[in-house]
This record gives sequence, structure tokens and C-alpha cells, in this order.
Amino acid sequence: MNSFGATNRAYGAKPEHYFRAGICFFFFALCGNLSGQTQSLYEIARPGYAYQFPRDYFSHPGYQTEWWYYTGNVVAGDGHRFGFELTFFRQATDRDPTRDKTWDVRDLYLAHAALSDLDGGKFFHVERLNRRGPEIAGASEAQQKVWNGNWQVKWKGENQELLAIDKNFSLDLNLVSEKAPVIHGKKGISQKSAGDGHASHYISLTRMATKGELELNGKSYDVTGLSWMDHEFFTTQLDTSQQGWDWLSVQLTDRTELMLYRFRRKNGTVSPFSSGTYIDTQGKSTHLRANDFSLEADGTTWKSQTTAALYPIGWKITIPQLGIVLEAKTPLPAQELTSQTNLAPSYWEGAITLAGNRGTQALSGVGYLELTGYDHAIHLP
Repeated sequence: MNSFGATNRAYGAKPEHYFRAGICFFFFALCGNLSGQTQSLYEIARPGYAYQFPRDYFSHPGYQTEWWYYTGNVVAGDGHRFGFELTFFRQATDRDPTRDKTWDVRDLYLAHAALSDLDGGKFFHVERLNRRGPEIAGASEAQQKVWNGNWQVKWKGENQELLAIDKNFSLDLNLVSEKAPVIHGKKGISQKSAGDGHASHYISLTRMATKGELELNGKSYDVTGLSWMDHEFFTTQLDTSQQGWDWLSVQLTDRTELMLYRFRRKNGTVSPFSSGTYIDTQGKSTHLRANDFSLEADGTTWKSQTTAALYPIGWKITIPQLGIVLEAKTPLPAQELTSQTNLAPSYWEGAITLAGNRGTQALSGVGYLELTGYDHAIHLP
């Protein structure tokens, strides 16, 4: 493998300081304020896109940025709980038609894997960066896979096989989607800020039955649980007023799901482009506007010993039209991914549990929470 670089560390109650490229947030920053000349090289997300599957599970090289984002909560036979992430990113760098040789860098392919040992109280992370080269990394409908080195997700009919190997941990999981793909937003786009094309095409598989093997520090665990997949492709999204965002995915025991995010502005207000999606038991999705839900911190915080950032890790979710009230908490406060660069803010992302009700019906569930902009604001070029 011709890798540009890789890093990994683990931490428990006292996290070590380690470098992280801040992959997806660097992409947001990079693509948030592109010149007209750059935009003209790529397609932008506009209403009316005709989604087709399985085609849209794979690569869209006409757009500058694309990612595939897997998260999940799994449990071993002895009750030991884990959270995991495996994510793949493609960033276009050059579309000069004369530069299309095997080793030319037309796209950068980045990936990261993380394991949250929820009952052991430790968090592990590793990442890598590659060019495509001779099949080193890519996303191919013909090959039915997305990969970066020996990390990959391989489609086999309705099943997906997820594989990641590191010196501290490995994931070998089989995922079966129990619902059809969800398209977030309205008219085929998820609008992130004002302006034509300031949006993404955003697809999720919100409930994937998961089983397989997880290895941590030489010990193997047979695990089962639920996974979630996000796939987005776009060219430009954010604006300069945005400080960061709070995002979560939720899988409830009544077989419904939620995706919610709110953009925080630098002036302390919440952007009207915050939104979400509710998915019912049959897989039908309902778009939620910013004023359709409340996502509020409950006062529970965790302070990073590395960055001194104070993260709100407890949340209350209210969706009046659905009668839903939930509290989100985490069994592992230390799930921060730290950075040493201004372009890549440190952020918190990790496994959560949920409890609450829909009317008189008790609800519980699992999910993932992502918190950005608490170290410092995302800087756009």
C-alpha cells in the first residue's frame, strides 16, 4: 500500500493527546466557500436528483466530496457493550483530463475506524489516507464495494460485509438492512445553508441488523446489534456564520428511527437550516424542519483534559407532533477526537443510549452523537 499516513491511539479516563486529520470537518471547511471557478468543475446538489439503487450506494465523481459513514452499537454474548465507526471519504483534487494515469492524484481517499469499549471505559481510533493508485482505494458499483487498503464494505445482495483491521482492534461484521434507503431533506436534497447548491444528497440505511466478530487487544467477541449508514455527496454546504453542529442518529426499540441535527451560529443562535428525519416502522420517512423538534443540552458535560473543550454529552429531544420525548446519555464520556490543526477542530463523537416515551408508551434505544465547534469554530478558507 502507498499510504500517505496513518495514526492511532487509545484513551480511557485520561486521554492521550494524539493527532487527527479531522477528516469530515476538514472537508466541510474546504468545500464551504469554494470559488466560482472551482464550483464550475463539479456538480452541485440541486432539487430533482433521480436516485437509483444500488448505483447511489457507490461513487459520484462529478461531486467534489463524498463519504460513507457507518456507526453501530453491538453487544457480546456476555453482555459487554461496544460502539464502532468505520468511515470512508473521497475528496476530489484534480479534474484535468490529461492527468489520469494510475498514480495521478485526482482524488484523495481517507478513512477512519474507531471502537468504543463502553464497559471497559476506553476509546480507540485509527485512520489512513491514500490515493486511488492501482486499486488501493475507491468506491465501485462494478465491484460492489467501498474500500481503503484492507478496510472495506462489500455488498452481497442485501447484505454488507464490513471489515477493518488494526493492531489494537478489528471488525468483521455482517450487516443486513431491514428498511429501504432513506433520502433526507426535501426534493432530493438536504439544504445546509442559503444558496443554490449549499446542500447535499444525503442517504441513510437507518436499521441494519448486525452480527459478527470484534477483536480487542487479542480477545475475540461474537457480537450482535444495530448499525446505521450515512452516505452523502456534494460540492458545497456551509456558510461563514456557522460555529458547529450537534447531530445524532437514534434507533428505538419500537423499530422507528430518528436523525436530527442543529447548526449553531457564532452569535449563539440556531440556524433555521437545522433539520431531521423520522422513519416509521414501515420505513416511511418524514422530514422535520428546525421548528418541528427541540434538541437541547440537559446540563451534563464532559471536559477534555487535552483541549479543555466542554462538551454537552446529555441531551433532551422533544418532537411534539410525534409525541416523542427522549433523553440521550452516553456510557463513555471520553469519546473525543482531538486535532492539532486550526483547519481540523477537535470534536466529540460516540455511542449513546436513549430513554423516554411516545405519549404513554415507554421508549428506549441506542444511537450515535456528534458534537463539533466546542473546541473552536470551524474556519472556512
